[in-house]
Amino acid sequence: MLDGSYRGFTVESHDPGIAVFTFTDPDRLNGIGRGMKRDLTEMLAQAQLDADTRIVVLTGTGRAFSAGDDVFNPTENDRHVPTLVPEPRGNARNSQVDQYPLLRVYSQELVRAVRNLDKLTIAAINGVAIQLGLSVALACDYRIASDDARLGSATLRFAFLPDEGGHWLLLQHLGLSRALDFLMRARIVSAAEALDLGLVTEVVPAAALMTRTMTVADELANGPQVAMRLLKRSLYNAVDQTFEQAGDDIAAKTAISDHHPDTVEGMTAYRERRPPKFNQWLEEPATGGPAAWFQPKPADAPDHG
Repeated sequence: MLDGSYRGFTVESHDPGIAVFTFTDPDRLNGIGRGMKRDLTEMLAQAQLDADTRIVVLTGTGRAFSAGDDVFNPTENDRHVPTLVPEPRGNARNSQVDQYPLLRVYSQELVRAVRNLDKLTIAAINGVAIQLGLSVALACDYRIASDDARLGSATLRFAFLPDEGGHWLLLQHLGLSRALDFLMRARIVSAAEALDLGLVTEVVPAAALMTRTMTVADELANGPQVAMRLLKRSLYNAVDQTFEQAGDDIAAKTAISDHHPDTVEGMTAYRERRPPKFNQWLEEPATGGPAAWFQPKPADAPDHG
């Protein structure tokens, strides 16, 4: 069970397997401190490994999804609740030697954790999504924005760089010319313009944001999870592959999915002219396979060692 309150966010589970991560520091526009990054990264890893979690939703409270790094109080939200991951001592932004691993281990690792989830992810962008907040949203597979949301990087307003990997994500979504303009002019755009640019999947009225998000999450959660996760990985892989490499990658994954119980159910449902009921394998206790190899040996079992 992932549910609980953590540094700067909560996790709440909803059927069928939707884990909602909510940023809970609206007074500071859900700024993300160092400890929060570490705990978010840990809980995303747990969501990846949790068999009951099918979809991950990220959203905020108040006027912001997240305004990015909490640069003025980087450890302030670390003391609200017990920590999942302890704060290392002696690492600060006071030298080049210290700052390089700080950026790699904190901000970039959080974005990487979102991006690398095999399970589908949705950012429900309830307000401003700036800098790291924007990058977390862009790392998600779907971005559903409130019509009063605003999105931007804006790091150059402080003479900072998008060191969390925002430049790479914007290149993926915008291409070189538009990403360069977006970053160099420190643009912050409305939800409608973000939709035109391709930064969000859809825009909905503010009052309907979570209803719409959970509707999409429910649809995705009821889809064939193995095939969807394999297809997601193939799509992300294909961005950097040749046609031959992408073809080889999806052929290897198809050899798995074509022999999965969901495919049997899909074909049976088609023949019987009824909606398929995928993911029955998730609702049944696992038997056999590697998991069974590591179960404790019965007391009366022969010892072959």
